[in-house]
Amino acid sequence: MRKKVLSLTFVAILVLSLAVGCTTGGDSEIVVGMITDTGGLGDQSFNDSAWAGLEKAKKELKIAPKVLESQSADDYGPNLTSFAEEKADLIIGVGFLFEESMKAAAEQFPEQKFAVVDTVIDAPNVASLTFAANQGSYLVGVAAGLATETNKIGFIGGMQYPTIQEFEFGFRAGVKAVNPDAEVFVQYADSFEDAGKGKEIALAQHNKGADVIYHAAGGVGVGLMQAAEEKGFWAIGVDRDQSELAPKNVLCSMIKRVDAATYSISKDIVDGKFEGGLKKYDVTDGAIGYSDNAGNLPEDIKAVMEEHKQAIIDGKIVVPNTEEEFNAFQIPQL
Repeated sequence: MRKKVLSLTFVAILVLSLAVGCTTGGDSEIVVGMITDTGGLGDQSFNDSAWAGLEKAKKELKIAPKVLESQSADDYGPNLTSFAEEKADLIIGVGFLFEESMKAAAEQFPEQKFAVVDTVIDAPNVASLTFAANQGSYLVGVAAGLATETNKIGFIGGMQYPTIQEFEFGFRAGVKAVNPDAEVFVQYADSFEDAGKGKEIALAQHNKGADVIYHAAGGVGVGLMQAAEEKGFWAIGVDRDQSELAPKNVLCSMIKRVDAATYSISKDIVDGKFEGGLKKYDVTDGAIGYSDNAGNLPEDIKAVMEEHKQAIIDGKIVVPNTEEEFNAFQIPQL
């Protein structure tokens, strides 16, 4: 009889433990898979910002974020397929270079929900998260135009694609708006991760007289920060506040809240409100702007930047995206 009681007790404990295990593991955890571009995590820019949004969503929304880092563009398709076959609730591709591979994946997995940053894909199961980076670049262009003492300014781009050229022409328009006599040197690194190339370009521009240099080049910009710290000129960060890279030499940073976008689209999944289509972020919603965590930006320059920011919000300034629009850009009368 004692054996029977013990056996029944053991069975009861086993059933209870299995029930608890099913409750813990079977809460239909929401999985959000993020795929980096070739810059990867640790770029202290674009990819890190996107991941920060998912880390926040993990804490506040209890999602389970996963990441696959792409070593080359050839990894984009296989990484998308990998998450789709795992049946992740949402798959996010970080960067405009995902365009072709995500188009194919969205067609191959029509029930899978996707989001892509910085490009537009016309598919019902893809949310296209885009940013008016030209507006934020314009504002830091205003800062550069007012801060330069040599009237020579630099811009370093990653790859010469339309998405990155939006940064360039917005920045050049901001410089032109407050300092039309300033010369802006422009060079593209053909990379988003080669910090050595970024440093080489920055030093070359500085040797030509540039005392303020802005980048839109992901990890390449780390080299700009190193050069600025060594030579004592101003650098302008991008995507997130980058003043920690060179606290005495980062004038300000153009803020592009990729983290806000990845958090927001994750919340849509959690709330059952996901919709494909275009989602545009700009200065009006605070997703685009600038920061000065190191305190290097003079108050008088900030005041002018704020004036121009309000003019953009009010529609008095339309910031160019392309070379044609830049050439037609007129200095605003504020």
